[in-house]
Amino acid sequence: MAFSAPSLKGRALRYLAQREHSRAELERKLARHAEDGPDASAAERIARALDELQAAGLLSEARVAESVLAHGARFGSRRLRQTMQSKGLAPELVASTLEQARSTELERAREVWRRRFGSVPADAAGRAKQMRFLAGRGFDGDVIRRVVPSIGAADDGDPELD
Repeated sequence: MAFSAPSLKGRALRYLAQREHSRAELERKLARHAEDGPDASAAERIARALDELQAAGLLSEARVAESVLAHGARFGSRRLRQTMQSKGLAPELVASTLEQARSTELERAREVWRRRFGSVPADAAGRAKQMRFLAGRGFDGDVIRRVVPSIGAADDGDPELD
């Protein structure tokens, strides 16, 4: 007994069962499997399937943004912005989500630094390495300067390490 290929809506549900997807992501993924039919073009068939999922509450851009924020605890606001923009989220939603993330960015950067390094750098090269690491994770420069201790900071009781 052979099974027929899943419908576009079925494929979208399968993708959504794995993780939250934005509408733009699902459109890209479903475009590989959609064909023009006698009643509608491939783009119209995809839009119809996604509209049904959105009406049922199974497709939500806000949940995608929350998911990025929850899984992005190791990343700074620049990296989170890039991730949300690549998912095709609305600029207003990206801005509001980033505002939430900025309130905890210093704490997240300190935790990432502590887990990766946890000690004051021995020299300027070590400090630069730590700063590059945090910059690669998408943290802003002012946050990085507050997190990465200066050389000799352990001796003078720098409050930034608390």
